[in-house]
Amino acid sequence: MAFPQIISKQTAGALIDEARRTSGLSWDAVSELIGRPPVWTAAAVLGMHALSEVEAARLGDALGLDEEIVHALTRQPNRAAEADLSSDPTIYRFHELVQVYGPALKALIHDRFGDGIMSAINCSISLDRVTHPDGDRVVITIDGKFLPYAWVESGN
Repeated sequence: MAFPQIISKQTAGALIDEARRTSGLSWDAVSELIGRPPVWTAAAVLGMHALSEVEAARLGDALGLDEEIVHALTRQPNRAAEADLSSDPTIYRFHELVQVYGPALKALIHDRFGDGIMSAINCSISLDRVTHPDGDRVVITIDGKFLPYAWVESGN
C-alpha cells in the first residue's frame, strides 16, 4: 500500500493560505465554499480542526491543491500553538486581554452561572467589523456552553 507524502497540518495551512490569497478568495468565501463559519474555517485550514473528506475535496478542487495537502486537512489536529506564536502583536493582544479581563470574566461567570466554566470545545466564535467615528471596531463574540463543576462517583 502506498501512503501519500506526510505534510503537517500547519505547513498545509500555510500553503493553502497562500493559494487562497493568490486566487483572491477571502476567508468568508472559503467558509461559504465548505459550508462552515468563517472563524472555524480559518482555524481548520490553519491546522486546528479536521475537515471532512467532502469539505477538504471541495476546497482542494477550488484551489487546485495537491492530494497530500487535501489529505492533511482531514487528519486529527494537535491543538497546541507554536511557541513563538504568542509574540505576534495581534495574538499577544488576546493574551493581554485575558490577563487584564480574565479574572473579571471568571468572577462574572461564577456570579451569574455558579461554579463552572465556559466550554471552548462546545462554542462558536464570530468576528465582525463595525464602523465607528474613532476608527473601525473589531467585534468578537464567543458563545460557549456553561459547564458546571460536578462531583461524580465512579462505578468502581
